[in-house]
Amino acid sequence: MHLLRVQVPDFRGLKDIDITFEKDFVPKIFPLGSQNGGGKSTLLQLIFVLLHCSVDEHKKPFVQAVLQGFKILDGEEKILAIIDIWDGKKIVQLEFYCQKFSFVAGTLEEDINSENIIEICYVENFREEIFHDETRLTITVLKCLFNNQSHEQAKSFLEKISHKIFLAAPSTQVFLFLPQNYKKLLFRGSSKADGGYYGILDSAKSELKGFFTYDFLAVELLIEVFKNARDRDFKEAIKTGHYGNSYQALIKELNLLLGNKTINLDEDFSGVNFQLYNNGENIELYPEDLSHGELKRLSIYVWLKFRNIKDAIVLMDEVEIAFHPDWQYQIISDLKEWTPSNQYILATHSYALCEALTPAHVKEIEPKLIKQESNITNES
Repeated sequence: MHLLRVQVPDFRGLKDIDITFEKDFVPKIFPLGSQNGGGKSTLLQLIFVLLHCSVDEHKKPFVQAVLQGFKILDGEEKILAIIDIWDGKKIVQLEFYCQKFSFVAGTLEEDINSENIIEICYVENFREEIFHDETRLTITVLKCLFNNQSHEQAKSFLEKISHKIFLAAPSTQVFLFLPQNYKKLLFRGSSKADGGYYGILDSAKSELKGFFTYDFLAVELLIEVFKNARDRDFKEAIKTGHYGNSYQALIKELNLLLGNKTINLDEDFSGVNFQLYNNGENIELYPEDLSHGELKRLSIYVWLKFRNIKDAIVLMDEVEIAFHPDWQYQIISDLKEWTPSNQYILATHSYALCEALTPAHVKEIEPKLIKQESNITNES
């Protein structure tokens, strides 16, 4: 899968967005820049939710939350986004649009059998009004129009792409797909215990399998990876009489990533710890002894490698946070080495990260930073 082009005419702070991501570029990594508040995070979240949630009934509330405040007039059809995807053989264009219409109660005819249109969800539930002794209802619906696809082909494609789109971001981001009342809690004091912002964020992560926050070491994921390696070794022993080497290979792989440190799993599989070899002595460390950057890099690696994320579209917001400029530059080669079959779109402010690629790889949301700098130079 490869995201080729995204167009967003008018959504929140995004205006007249039209960005292409060339499928023949190597590596398939595209930094996405803008000024602060330019809409990078909004764009990534919109793409993720439309592609990850549109086909699953249980995920429709996330789509509805994103569309809070998307204004549309009675009788109007308004394009939300047009997304072009290369599926390996052809270009599939998805046009997401909202339709708002009124009708007399009891007279609505089903319109879901259109050959290449899928009705995704209600943006605004039925609003009832009495007009000249008639009950009139108003509804806003999000639909998706496919090019050259039958209804069944369209549904099948949405199902397939929902498993091939991923979003990684810091947990301090304002996630538009959370309920409105919970988004506000990010700026208020509350804990997980009283149902605060981070509590609802954890709940969303359990439902959105393609969503990952990489602020800290994903200990639960890491323990799961170790358990899976242990289980593979045990199955190998039952099958062949010889214990497998999956666990040792995993340890070796992670230690190579950590450089001068080694990782160990607690005997009861309840957590992990680390050791630093220094002057002939092994010094025991714990996750809190590692830097934020080390933990984050390890978390990204574990997430990509052991969630088996490949041939996918991976959207990453502020990936450079906590990385030294050298690591910001290096993350490009890391991603290319770890999972080269993926396409990456990285919302970033890092010039070091951008310099690891050609200028043509770097995409910008207007107003472009280069234009701003040029104007300042000319004025001075």
